[in-house]
Amino acid sequence: MSNASIKHLASHTLILLLASTSLSQTALAQSAVPGSSTVLEPIVLESGQKTTTGWSDGVMDRMAGGVTLVQADSWQGTVAPTLSDVLAGVPGVVVQDFFGANDQPRIQIRGSGLQQNPVERGILMLHDGLPINRADGSYIVGLANPSTAQGVEVYRGYMANRLGATVLGGAMNFMSPPIVGAPGVEITTGGGSFGQVGGTARANFGDESLGASIYADATRRDGFRDYNSSERVSFGGSFVAELSDVMTTRVFFDYTDLGFDVAGPINKTALDRDPSQVSAGPVIVGGVATNPGPNVLRDKPRRDATQLMLGSRTTIDLGEHRIDLGLGYTHTDDSFRFPVSAGIRETVGGDLTGMARYSYAPDGFGKLPLFETSALYTIGSADRRYYLNEAGTRGSLFGENDLDASTLSLHAGFNIPVADGWTVSPAISYAHASRRNTDNYSSATRPTIAYNPMNPTVRLPNGAIAATDTSYDRSYTAWSPSLGVTFEPSTDHIFFAAMSRSFEPPTHDDLLANINGTPNSSPGRPAPANPSLPSNAFITPALEAQTATTLEGGWRGQTGSVNWDLTTYYSWIDNELLSLRDATGASIGAINADRTRHFGIELGLSANLTDRMTGRVAYTFQDFRFVDDPLRDDNYLAGAPRHIVNLALAYQATDDWTISTSLKWVPDETPVDNMNTLWADPYAVVDLKTEYRINDKLSIFGEITNLFDEKYASSTLVVDQATAGQAAYIPGDGRGFYAGLRSRF
Repeated sequence: MSNASIKHLASHTLILLLASTSLSQTALAQSAVPGSSTVLEPIVLESGQKTTTGWSDGVMDRMAGGVTLVQADSWQGTVAPTLSDVLAGVPGVVVQDFFGANDQPRIQIRGSGLQQNPVERGILMLHDGLPINRADGSYIVGLANPSTAQGVEVYRGYMANRLGATVLGGAMNFMSPPIVGAPGVEITTGGGSFGQVGGTARANFGDESLGASIYADATRRDGFRDYNSSERVSFGGSFVAELSDVMTTRVFFDYTDLGFDVAGPINKTALDRDPSQVSAGPVIVGGVATNPGPNVLRDKPRRDATQLMLGSRTTIDLGEHRIDLGLGYTHTDDSFRFPVSAGIRETVGGDLTGMARYSYAPDGFGKLPLFETSALYTIGSADRRYYLNEAGTRGSLFGENDLDASTLSLHAGFNIPVADGWTVSPAISYAHASRRNTDNYSSATRPTIAYNPMNPTVRLPNGAIAATDTSYDRSYTAWSPSLGVTFEPSTDHIFFAAMSRSFEPPTHDDLLANINGTPNSSPGRPAPANPSLPSNAFITPALEAQTATTLEGGWRGQTGSVNWDLTTYYSWIDNELLSLRDATGASIGAINADRTRHFGIELGLSANLTDRMTGRVAYTFQDFRFVDDPLRDDNYLAGAPRHIVNLALAYQATDDWTISTSLKWVPDETPVDNMNTLWADPYAVVDLKTEYRINDKLSIFGEITNLFDEKYASSTLVVDQATAGQAAYIPGDGRGFYAGLRSRF
């Protein structure tokens, strides 16, 4: 699809979005659950006062699987909250920070997309129920902005099938605040260490029949490390019209401009000595390269991305029948300057999404609908170009592709009461995905560059390799049945068990990859000193879709002030998609592992410890392994910590003053490579936070992060075979001090 076709598609989408306002959902936050209505009631911005949530009319907590709703009060009082801040209390969701701000943390659920660097698939990311993901399933994680959300719905595993997810991990829905019932202006601003400053402003107008909301959010920081700046600006708004007792429409738009330096990994010695430094590339000692890794100072890796999202959600509530219709369009412009080994990847394209959901719940039936069905179809196209990275500047073109994709997801399921307290939930999902790449590169050769490994600022003679066609046309289809059972012996306890299938097709980033680069040479030049060595710059592996069978069970309950949510699962996975890198961190393409298995435990626990103190624990256990792999035996999959503990305590010192502390503890080593030869050390990081309400309109807050100034790797590269001195560790921030204020009028 050409750029002209993309613009034509965008113009028609805008017309359809505006036309859809003639239909009409209650003017509250947009749940992604079929059959749900009221989701989030307005937040009362008073220190020490809990927000109330009517989440999905009790639908989510009665599902036979792992689901969580995160409320905005859990991250209020944080300057420029990150995904790590927002999801810390969600068991089963693992966020490993990369560079400390709005960048590209590794986020995964149940190991889906675990081994991508950066992670660009494995979760369906939604904004008010419509996808942020592109049509091939990929997404830019830094575009998900919790500062502008009032709640996040998390659906783990097959729970996301009903939303159109075609992944093992699940889905997340970032919900905008309601408009009606929360008029006025709200402003939050703050700043602190590492040159960080940011602010969010929102204004709501209207009444029950007509409402509007606009917002703006901006953050920037210099960063903890030497090359670590980042900035994000976003603004948007929504319009809600309740035209009758049964129909409501919400039209919204969102624009985000994201940019950040990619500080990259360093080796273990550098991490222990000075975690703020960046890698300067391999050092030749006695003719042998030591400390393999990227030359960040020379190559200046960075990502700059913008995305415009237009969406419309219309709900028709007929009592027993509820219909939800959605239409969305995203335009994404993504420029990613990798180190010289991969070059500069520029992708510009648009994606159109259509969504329909229906549920039937007879009067007096209960919280779950008797029948629910949904359809999600996304189609998109992007122009992609590859350029050489010449010391941080754009060099010669060496690749050009037109990437087309479409994904259709259909789902239907029942929730059938079979006895007192017992419900059986059979369901079936169908997915069809197409991935087509047309190679538009017209030259007979692809240029290459290289630097002298002995003196990496000195260029070697340019080279060229034969250009081979990288075009492909792939399609993937699967049926994914599931069967869930819930038992509710009382209103305070729900037990569930389920067996399900999942299906995850590869993205274009899996199917088309740079190869044969080094820290001192571009793709297609594996030997820097030999510019004429025949080689390939790209690989297009014939990948299969990843499939899995998962057995899970759990217990959600409450006794007095103690609440818990426990889920355990075991997945048998065929053809797991792994994106591999060599000992220098350079890409060697994606493969399908033959067989792997993922076992995990997800436990959330909260309690009122005293009249003034509350506590929360989120524990995640992950045991992800190869199964009889001819190279990797039964090794652990790289990149997955086995134990993650997030603990939070909050103390209400007075009616106006709150003090809280949190702990993130990874008590065991984490494998860096699939061969299990290199490991990241355990760590524990403690944060302190306080908030004081001056009056009904103004509150101030402060925070100390990494209180004990721990030197640790918050994440690592994920490689297949590592070496001892490899630059593979991504340092977490040192101690930081932050303060801010929040006002409402």
